[in-house]
Amino acid sequence: MFHIAAERNMRRQMNEHLKVLRSLTPCFYIKRGDQTSIIGGVIEFIKELHQLLQALEANKQRKSLSPSPGATPSPRPVLHLLTQPDHSPFGFKSVGEVGACCKSSVADVEAKISGSNVILKIISGPIPCQILKIIAVLEKFSLEVLHLSISSMEDTILYSFFVKIGLECQLSLEELTIEVQRSFFSARFLEEI
Repeated sequence: MFHIAAERNMRRQMNEHLKVLRSLTPCFYIKRGDQTSIIGGVIEFIKELHQLLQALEANKQRKSLSPSPGATPSPRPVLHLLTQPDHSPFGFKSVGEVGACCKSSVADVEAKISGSNVILKIISGPIPCQILKIIAVLEKFSLEVLHLSISSMEDTILYSFFVKIGLECQLSLEELTIEVQRSFFSARFLEEI
């Protein structure tokens, strides 16, 4: 009898904890109401928060290394190929993966292959209508956005794209990161005019 009551109490506590987790997690992370979906959604949300924290730390470090706040961004972004085990500025390893990273004082752009898709991560400051410019670049090269996540904190924004590669796409990862990076510079130059 005591065992049955203890089991019932444990299930009640578990359900209460799951309700709290569900209430703390944005609804689009949780697909269904079952325990597995709730826990899976919470894990994805925590991963996203962890990436945002690392993006903020990278932005803080970039600001501390910049020469002066009024300096104009260099028009030539730096391109890094990620073909060996390394830590990316976005906080995940590129072990066994092929990718490219293009950094500038305006934005950091990283692209990695994931099956027949591309994971594209971008860290930047807030620029009006920038998301539209990024999507226009992706569509221009026959890349279809399957999932988009935007996280922001203070003056840092993390764009996370999961993109399907179209049959017509002839773009390399390096070219993709450079083209996305160019969309930031064109936005800056338009703001200054």
